[in-house]
Amino acid sequence: MFSSFKRIYSVNDMKQDKLTYSFLSLRDKLHRSALRFLKNDEDAKDALQDTFFKLWKNEPVRSDAEARNKLFTVLKNVCIDRLRRPPAIDVDKSGIEEMTVQPDFSEDMEQLETLLSTGLSPIQRKIYIFVVHDGLEYEDIALKLDMSVEAVRMNMSRARKRIKENYQKLNR
Repeated sequence: MFSSFKRIYSVNDMKQDKLTYSFLSLRDKLHRSALRFLKNDEDAKDALQDTFFKLWKNEPVRSDAEARNKLFTVLKNVCIDRLRRPPAIDVDKSGIEEMTVQPDFSEDMEQLETLLSTGLSPIQRKIYIFVVHDGLEYEDIALKLDMSVEAVRMNMSRARKRIKENYQKLNR
């Protein structure tokens, strides 16, 4: 793509457009620099192209030194952005049939929850289920269980404390 610049621009035009002239004269060095980051020739070429177009759409550069500095700085940033980007997954038609569905962990979660909630009193277990699974507010639970809101809070606090202790025991 960039070889077409040589045909479009005459040497005088390129010297007036310092960015294009600097890019063409530094293209091999820029490419090697991108290869050190990206380790792939196609990615390095794409990074060069992105670098040039990012600079090209901005204001013109005033000197060759400014163009060189901007080219290498923007190239470095483009390469770093590409390295941070998660890798693309190439899925062809044969890969779709081979894809497996993640196993259902709901049974494991139920077992873990049962293990963590051992030692809770029956009322604490009820309140815990109402809060965690049903999403009820303390006031609604107090009405259902014919308790004060403070008693519901206290029992939930004790249930959480017990679950935390059980969890810490599991992780030892």
